[in-house]
Amino acid sequence: MLTTKAPKETRALGEALADLAHAGDLLVLAGEMGAGKTAFAQGFGSGLGVETPITSPTFTIVREYVGRALALHHIDVYRLDSMQEAGDLGLGEMLDEAAVMLVEWGDAILPALPTDYLEVRITFGDGDDDRRIELTPVGAAWSARRRSISETVAPWAHDAGASAGGASDPC
Repeated sequence: MLTTKAPKETRALGEALADLAHAGDLLVLAGEMGAGKTAFAQGFGSGLGVETPITSPTFTIVREYVGRALALHHIDVYRLDSMQEAGDLGLGEMLDEAAVMLVEWGDAILPALPTDYLEVRITFGDGDDDRRIELTPVGAAWSARRRSISETVAPWAHDAGASAGGASDPC
C-alpha cells in the first residue's frame, strides 16, 4: 500500500512510475470521483516529458500528448454507456503505437482491454488530501517489472507487511 499526503505527491508518484514505461504499456486507473486519477496522470505525463498541461478527458474521452520518447493516450471511459462504445474507441490501435495508454475508470471496461496492465487503484485516506494507492501488475509485462516497481515506489510505501511480521511489497 502506498500513501500520498497531497496532490503533488500523487503526481510525483506517477512521474516516478513513468520511468518504467515501455511502448504499448497500459495502466488502468481506478478510484472514486476526485480520488486523484488525473493528478496521477499529470505526473505520469510529466515523467514521459509531456510539456502540454494534462487535463481530465472526461468530456472528450481521449486526449493525446507527445512526450520525449513515448506518446501518452489519456482516456476517460466514465461517460461511456456500453462495452460496445469502449470497443469503438480503437484501444488496440492506440496500444500498437509508440505510446503508453492510461485509462481512467478502466476497471469498468476490463473485458474490452488487453490482459496485460498495471492497475493503479487510488482511494481516499484519513486526511482531506491523503490518498492510498495500490498497484497491481496483471499479465507478464508488468509482473516482470514487479521488483523495479517496488524499488521505484519505495518512498511512498506504507510498511504494513513489516508490522505483520512479513516483508513489505508495495505491489
